[in-house]
Parts: sequence; structure tokens; C-alpha cells
Amino acid sequence: MSMHPLQQVLQHLHAGRWNAAHDLVQHDGSMLAAWLHGILHVQEGDLEDAENWYDRAGRHFRSRGTLAQEIERFEAALAASAPLTASPTASPDPESP
Repeated sequence: MSMHPLQQVLQHLHAGRWNAAHDLVQHDGSMLAAWLHGILHVQEGDLEDAENWYDRAGRHFRSRGTLAQEIERFEAALAASAPLTASPTASPDPESP
């Protein structure tokens, strides 16, 4: 199973490799990426750019949590957005042809 590109950004963020994280996140145009991009700017102390990226993500910058809370919320949102795969023991759909 391959890793979601935004998980790679998180790995760089957690390892303190801000430039690598920033370089990667810029290649993703999703709203989740915009939120993570904003989080990176918060961590860098660039709140003006952070607010811009939060806006692009449809998030409320002024009501954000702490950096740790935002990362935790982002990780939960990313996990929830991952496509669900069928369990190998799942029963077939009785409605299927």
C-alpha cells in the first residue's frame, strides 16, 4: 500500500524538515493540502500566509487550536479521507449482479 503524499509531508513536519514539507505540500491542490500548508506557516510563525492557506482550505484561522491540536485534527481528517478498502472477509453485496 502506498503512502498518501500528505502523510509524507507530515513525516517531514514531525522530523523538523520544514523545507521538505513545504516543498511537497505545494504540489497538492486539495483543501486538505491547503490546511496543512497553513499549519506549516503557523509553525514557521508566518501567520499572514497561514491565514491565507486556512482561507483556501475553508477553515477558520482565528478559531484554530494550538499547533499540536491542529496537527492532530489534520491527521484525523486525513485518515478519514482515505478510501476505504473492502475487507477480505466482507460478504458480497446481495444486490450485486
